[in-house]
Amino acid sequence: MAMIPMQSTFTAFIGRRRLASGPAGEVALAVKRAGPRPDEPIIIFDDGTGRSIDFDLRGEDREVLARLAKLMPPPASEVAEAPSEPRGRGRPKLGVVAREVTLLPRHWEWLNAQPGGASVALRKLVDEARRASGDKDRERQARDAAYHFMSTMAGNLPQFEEASRALFADDRRRFTGLIADWPADIRDHIVKLAYSDRA
Repeated sequence: MAMIPMQSTFTAFIGRRRLASGPAGEVALAVKRAGPRPDEPIIIFDDGTGRSIDFDLRGEDREVLARLAKLMPPPASEVAEAPSEPRGRGRPKLGVVAREVTLLPRHWEWLNAQPGGASVALRKLVDEARRASGDKDRERQARDAAYHFMSTMAGNLPQFEEASRALFADDRRRFTGLIADWPADIRDHIVKLAYSDRA
């Protein structure tokens, strides 16, 4: 399983009912206590992506939590307090990752002419673009998460296609009207994923 971001929240559903929502450990233990349900499947969703995710629920509660803890990044305080090696010459380590970038010669010429060189100029350009498009990116991620969840939990429900179109058209009034008759927990979670940061 991939690393779980520290702020991630998860939601588990039993059939069409919400079982639990919160950090990975809380949701995993709630699902473990609910036990297997042959008549109603239990599905856990990553609220950040809207995609289903599997947790290893074998063993005692502490074993489940220990496995999940291994998937979490260490707290910032532990990273900061880690013993550091004596610094040598050169630049400090900033978590910089080297990757290949393919540009036309005129782009390289412009980048190299910037104060600090190509790397500094590229970092500034990326930061500026992130600031400029931050809200749009968050809206797109929220819409995509809502759609992934909706496809899994509501793909067979009436007006799914129309609701999907309204979601992607950002027609909130039409969207909420189309899903108004869906099971309450599913409907409410879709709205939360799609619009909670724009309430």
